[in-house]
Amino acid sequence: MASMPTVTDVALAAGVSRQTVSNVMNSPGIVRADTRERVEAAIAQLGYRPHASARRLRTRRSSTIGIRLDPMIDGISGSVLDRFLHALTEQADKQELRVLLFTATSPEDEIIQLQRLNDGADVDGFVLTSTFAGDPRTKWLIENKIAFVTFGRPWGADDVSNPQHLWVDVDGWAGLYEATRAAQNAGARRIGYIGWPSSADTGDDRRRGWHDAMHERGDVTEAGLIALEAVTVDGVAEGTAAMQDLRRRAGPLDAVLCASDSLALGAMIANPERVPVTGYDNTPVAAAIGLSSVDQSVGEVAAAVLDLLTGEFGGQVHGAPESLQPRYQMIRPRLVTRAFAAIPMEMLL
Repeated sequence: MASMPTVTDVALAAGVSRQTVSNVMNSPGIVRADTRERVEAAIAQLGYRPHASARRLRTRRSSTIGIRLDPMIDGISGSVLDRFLHALTEQADKQELRVLLFTATSPEDEIIQLQRLNDGADVDGFVLTSTFAGDPRTKWLIENKIAFVTFGRPWGADDVSNPQHLWVDVDGWAGLYEATRAAQNAGARRIGYIGWPSSADTGDDRRRGWHDAMHERGDVTEAGLIALEAVTVDGVAEGTAAMQDLRRRAGPLDAVLCASDSLALGAMIANPERVPVTGYDNTPVAAAIGLSSVDQSVGEVAAAVLDLLTGEFGGQVHGAPESLQPRYQMIRPRLVTRAFAAIPMEMLL
């Protein structure tokens, strides 16, 4: 097998020193134009690629992004973060960047891991997921002037007008609003909603999409909307119980929307009337059982995260160059509709 070309090979082919080749690759502005062109031609002819480890030593950059590997929740809705991680890794590789995974048991433990990786110069920046109001991780990164982008907005009053850090999120309001409008356009009037407790910022955002679409159409009074809503923690069994409760309290339903595919799967189990059910996350399970669901477009999210982390902002708001470009990106999800099928409870007994 032929050996890979080296800096020495390029220098001999171009008739220059090894240092001149290094200058062309790292500081081309200081090299005369004719010499630079000769070296660049030799690089192209030989197919030379700088050794990544040597380049990292010269630039003191690791070309590595750190991200916490979140624990699986129930294997259904939790898979969205797995798909995001795959998309981020694939797209980072195309930019010759690596992704370093680490684990943490809590936000406080994650801060310890962030500090360890930063002190060891193992990474150039971080991607954070599962953000929440008052997140101590973002506060620590900002205070220590470390580059990072979050998949999830800061959930503060100035998220858009004056964000304290760079972020990318999926517009949950738009996703549920579109799903509600689609059900209404199909003839549904009494559309139930199974969501999470109000302490979940993401859940509140999705709930507002359903509520606003229902309120605008005016088919149901505000009091009626309260009866059409069930609140529970995430999970399949919880979705089943919430659907049973909703059917008892609300009476006849034309459709049901859920804050996650886990809840939607549970709702389908307790659905003898075969009321159309729509989930959120468009997980592989949703595709397998024919469940309509809102897709978060994680490929677009990954691209936007890398753009903010490696682009002109360099992963930071404070000290970043002045720019008219927004310091966040809101990705609009899309509704994926499928042929509806209910899952009889007796099949699961």
